[in-house]
This record gives sequence, C-alpha cells and structure tokens, in this order.
Amino acid sequence: MHSFSQSPRDPDFVQNPYAFYDRARATGSAIWWDDYEMPALLSHDSVMAALKHPDLARVPPDGLPGFAPHLDDFAAVERHSLLSLEGPAHARLRKLVLRAFTTGRIRGMAPEITALCHDLIDRFPDQPFDLMATYCSQVPVIVIARLLGIDPAHRGQLLDWSHAMVAMYQARVDRVAEDAANTATAEFSAWLRDVLAGKSAQPDGGLLSALCAAQDADHLSADEIVALSILLLNAGHEATVSALGNAVTTLLATGQPGVWTRPETSEAMVEECLRIDPPLHIFTRYAQCPVEIGGATLAPGDEIACVLGAANRDPAAYDAPAEFRPGRKGPLLTSFGAGVHFCLGAPLARLEMRIALEVLFARCPKLTLAALPRYADSYHFHGYPSLLVSV
Repeated sequence: MHSFSQSPRDPDFVQNPYAFYDRARATGSAIWWDDYEMPALLSHDSVMAALKHPDLARVPPDGLPGFAPHLDDFAAVERHSLLSLEGPAHARLRKLVLRAFTTGRIRGMAPEITALCHDLIDRFPDQPFDLMATYCSQVPVIVIARLLGIDPAHRGQLLDWSHAMVAMYQARVDRVAEDAANTATAEFSAWLRDVLAGKSAQPDGGLLSALCAAQDADHLSADEIVALSILLLNAGHEATVSALGNAVTTLLATGQPGVWTRPETSEAMVEECLRIDPPLHIFTRYAQCPVEIGGATLAPGDEIACVLGAANRDPAAYDAPAEFRPGRKGPLLTSFGAGVHFCLGAPLARLEMRIALEVLFARCPKLTLAALPRYADSYHFHGYPSLLVSV
C-alpha cells in the first residue's frame, strides 16, 4: 500500500474530498491513511467486499473498548446500540425493529410526508431564508418522530440531543464534544424512559409501542429499548437532512431541478444524488481474525476504513463518475452500507427524499441559491449547516 497524509480537518479537503480520493485510488484499492493510522479502502469492489465480509465487524473482537468515566451515560447507550452489536445479539434486535419497520408501513406514510412538505413550503418567507433549518431538517425529524409515535413538537430538543451525540462519531473528538454528548445522552435517555412509561401496546401507537409490546415476549430490556429508540431517532434524520441539502445543491448546479416534476424519473434522481455526494463518507470495520482485503492485510483487532464517498466515484464501477447522470448503469451505491449492518432506514430515506424534492421543485420552480454554500467542518458527515435560498 502507498501511504498518504491528508488531514480530515483541512478546510479545502472538507469542501472537496473527491480530488484526494481520485489521487489515492489511482495507486490501488487500499492505501495507508497516515492521519487515521489505518488502511483505507477506496474502490467500489473492496468497500462492498469489506462491508459484507463475515470477519469484519463494527467493533473489535473483544467488544467495545472502554470509555472514560466522563462518558458513562453515552457508553451505557452505546453498549446496547445495534451499531455496536454483532452476531446473534445484533440479529435478534434487528429482527425486532424490522418487524415493526415494515415496507408497508413506510409506503403508507407517503401521503402524510407529501402533506407535511406542502405545509412547510406554505410557511416559506418571501425574503432569502435557510432551507436547511426551514425544510431539509424538518421533514426527516418530523417523519421519524411520527413513525416512532413521538409528538413532533419535541423536534427542536430531539435535534439538539442528536447533534451532540452524533458528534462523537467525527474525527478528533475533543473533551468539550464528549461532555456535550454525555449530557445529551443522559437527558435523552431520561426523557425516553418517561415517554416509554406512558406507551401502551396499541397497534396505532407507533414503533415505540411495538417495541414495548415486544419487551416481555422477546425479552427486550428497557435499556435495549432506549438504545434502539435513540438510534432510530438519530439515524432516522441525521443523514437524510444532509442528503436533502446535498441533493438540492447538486440539482441546482446541474440545472436539472425541473426533472423532479416528473415522478417517473425521480427515483433515479435520488439514487444519483446519493451516489455523487453522499452524506456519510466513512464507515470503519475491525478484523475479527486475520483478513486480507483490497491489498490490505489485517491482524485481529486491526481497524480499516471503508471510504463510501470514494467507492461511489470509482471509475472502475461507474463511467465518468464525476458526472451527474440519473439512471446510469452501475452497481449498487455504498451510501447505505451493505451486509448485516445495511441501513434499516434506507427505504424511508429514499421515500422522504423523493417526495421532499418532488414537492419542493414543483412548488418552487424559481428556487435559487442566495449565497455560496459551504460544507460543515465535519468530514465524516458531509453536508451543509445552512443553505441560504430564495424562492
């Protein structure tokens, strides 16, 4: 492997990581990324192989590493999270969520999502405004709250807690961020326990009610329900918010927003938006035993980065990968992961994006950027903190 040094905090890199991906990928499927002190996979084939590999997991062979005492509350939730479990424990909890998170239930939300989008657009001001705060962040958090059976009126607090917790998955987390994440986790957990205490096992009580109903029958603990609820709330909107903002800027830059008024083409547009500028750029995996993949040799416990943003623009997988071509031929994109940890919310995210973008561009055909947007100073989570637009 060739070694590369590229700080994930470098402002130019954060704004455009794709030039580095192309330069590094040209030397092979895997590189040694000095700044992360681990190998990184950049080709589509190697990333997909790693995500599906039975001997590569989200946690080290001995389980999650220890947390500092000031992270006790965060650690308590993390230890029960689907993201931190493997094998039978992971399969058991994932099955319970899938039982309630059905395709039929997701598809049945389409009219509700459409009405929500129209309602939000009805409130757009005449002067330039922040589309991220007014629309892109509102649609996913309200939808996931309703799906879970939580009053969307709490969405402001949910967003604050979620942002603080998700900051723990970024590069180079400092003590301030750790303290904020731990406080948010403690408050989020306490609030959820109060909510869950009032939930009855009613068919129309949302996903949280379904999980409560499974508590006795499936030996689901209160701690597991809290961890699952937090994961679903956080994952159910964080990435979709950025995906919507990224898609809007992509479509405006390519001059193709009007295509969204034709529903027969919008699904292909969603896929291409998710491929060319995904909201998540890196997943990591740990070797459970000796593994060779993409030219990298791993010993048990070694960590490797799967660079989703690079895989989605691999010229070996996609012709002219930097060009925006809805309906293009090529393999499945990596934006939702793959394997046993494939994103549970992928169908919901795709539905939200399709409807939110269709309605937005149909209602606001003259939507334009009112200021040049810049990605947030957060490499792993690739999206805009604000998007000033005019309608």
